[in-house]
Amino acid sequence: MKGLYLALAALLVAVNCEAKEPPTQVVYRFDDHRSLELKGWDCDGELWYTDTQKGIHSQVWSQFYRIFTKKFIHPSERYMAISSWGGGFTVSKDYGKTWSGAHYSPGENEPNGDNRPPYDDILSFTVVGDQGFLQTKHRLYMSSKPFDDPRILPGGPGIHYELEDGVKGDIQSGSAGWAWGLIYMTRQGLKGTIQELQTSWKDLPDKTPEVKGYTGWDHMRCDMDLGK
Repeated sequence: MKGLYLALAALLVAVNCEAKEPPTQVVYRFDDHRSLELKGWDCDGELWYTDTQKGIHSQVWSQFYRIFTKKFIHPSERYMAISSWGGGFTVSKDYGKTWSGAHYSPGENEPNGDNRPPYDDILSFTVVGDQGFLQTKHRLYMSSKPFDDPRILPGGPGIHYELEDGVKGDIQSGSAGWAWGLIYMTRQGLKGTIQELQTSWKDLPDKTPEVKGYTGWDHMRCDMDLGK
């Protein structure tokens, strides 16, 4: 009988734990009015963005988000880009009101043919001037400049090109590839693609731009034991 009581008590404790609301904690602060909040157990769950000045509270990740553990510097406000532990990006181009997925380019950014770096190779992720820069031990991944080439927007003249091997063609509106800010690639991966012909991918830097006077956090933080 004593064993039965103990088993029932353990069951009640387990049920009570399951019924508890998952804890919410701030895992990153951009400044005094913008932050990221994680709702979930063991630093795994929903990710929310809050801007108290603009009255924005939007969901960045619906579930299974794990914090990005590398150096993270993000003074940019219009273009928001949040990376996760597993790679890939969720971005907003409207100050955090709405979010969509961004990806590494399908080209061969790595010498072994991969389009993305191993997580252990990543050193930092910086979002400044409405562009994202992911620095690894060997190369720099970046998004395009924060605009679409006006020549390939609706009503634009398009882009006529002639390559060194004699191949000619035209890039018209609707066939120009990715919109700005949605693809991360290296200068090596950019070479030889039609993206290279667009002004939004020209004159890109060789290293992450220097950021001065940033008052936000330089890493995400999370308490694994919160709520237990």
